[in-house]
Amino acid sequence: MLTFRGGVHPREDKEATEHRSVEVLPLPARVLIPLSQHTGAPSKAAVQKGSQVKTGTLLGEPAGRISAATHASVSGTVVDVADLPHPLTGRRGPTVMIESDGMDTPDESIKERDYSGFTTEQIVEILRVSGVVGMGGAAFPTYFKLTPPKEKPIDTLLINGCECEPFLTADHRLMLEHPAEIVEGTTIMSKVLGVKNVVIVIEDNKPDAVKAMNAAAAAAGFKVRKLRTKYPQGAEKQLIKATVRREIPSGGLPMDVGCVVQNVGTALAVRDALRFNRPLYERVTTVTGPGIREPKNLRVRIGTPVKALVDFCGGYATEVGKLIMGGPMMGIAVSSDDVPVVKGTSGVLVLDRGATVFDEHDCIRCGRCVQACPMGLAPLRLNNLIRRGQLDAAKDEHVKDCIECGCCAYACPAKIRLVHQFKYAKSEIMAKERKQ
Repeated sequence: MLTFRGGVHPREDKEATEHRSVEVLPLPARVLIPLSQHTGAPSKAAVQKGSQVKTGTLLGEPAGRISAATHASVSGTVVDVADLPHPLTGRRGPTVMIESDGMDTPDESIKERDYSGFTTEQIVEILRVSGVVGMGGAAFPTYFKLTPPKEKPIDTLLINGCECEPFLTADHRLMLEHPAEIVEGTTIMSKVLGVKNVVIVIEDNKPDAVKAMNAAAAAAGFKVRKLRTKYPQGAEKQLIKATVRREIPSGGLPMDVGCVVQNVGTALAVRDALRFNRPLYERVTTVTGPGIREPKNLRVRIGTPVKALVDFCGGYATEVGKLIMGGPMMGIAVSSDDVPVVKGTSGVLVLDRGATVFDEHDCIRCGRCVQACPMGLAPLRLNNLIRRGQLDAAKDEHVKDCIECGCCAYACPAKIRLVHQFKYAKSEIMAKERKQ
């Protein structure tokens, strides 16, 4: 079975939702849509207070070389465009608030069409204005990943169906319920890249998804490969290492080794953008955890407050210890359930207080963090350097190569918050570099 060096085996905790079909969340009364939901520059507001919008209407235009468009997820009235805290970063940024009229009237541009004659340039432009981004969490603009520099030819497209984070099952359900659509989106991306080697990769804890995707991919000539269940198997660098045995250089990208990686949810969004001219204004999200009464997989409109998802799932089952956007390993804890779902929200995890309270102790130099690190770093040494303020030394020890997967902190018997230290160091180093 294909795999990579390092990693950990946390409890999967997927049984609560892996067999539950995706349900459609009712339309929210109001949505909050940040104009920054992707890697790169925020989109530029194309509406103002009082504007009437329909579902799919453009709210923000791409505003840079790496940027993505933003669209209305409901029809109604723009009640304000204001700087509000971002749900994932806490930094204030432009946010469009829309009061829903309850009609869900689609924009006139959304309709089925024949795209078979579109050129690669036309497809890329459609994906750019449709706001399609990576649905696995990083939310990198899809059109940009599909247009690598000429000096970096791509020979392999990997479609990521691993979903290695504990608790999350949104991608699993998409592969079971929409395999043909995922393959259609994959075909579109392979055409843009001009590649024939297309591999759909799935962890071996999802045999039903492997079967479904095998049946759908056979006609297209795509391969489906099982990878050993291990976290973080779904991370790009580890996925590439396990599948095609190529190692991305320090500071490099998948395109440096001839690969492009896209999520199965992204493939579905690409298909919807081309076939229906439908922008990315909704996604499937898993709502789960010991603190939720009825865990579910939900199709949610972007901008919906998390509280609406929790209420639809029966409310909180216990006193909330931590509310996380994403999974327990790489997710971001939020301070309120008033924050909105964004394009990268793969899950909403509710943990009870007992699961989130622990004490940090001194490092015992056991080396478990070194064994667990999938990037081959020495977390205990990096931690010591950062605590002493030796950030230049930490940079020399490749702290910027940390993918913030949390394997080191998970393996640490002293419960040291290692990822917190590395995030701090990386932000300080990058701030210094920008200043210089």
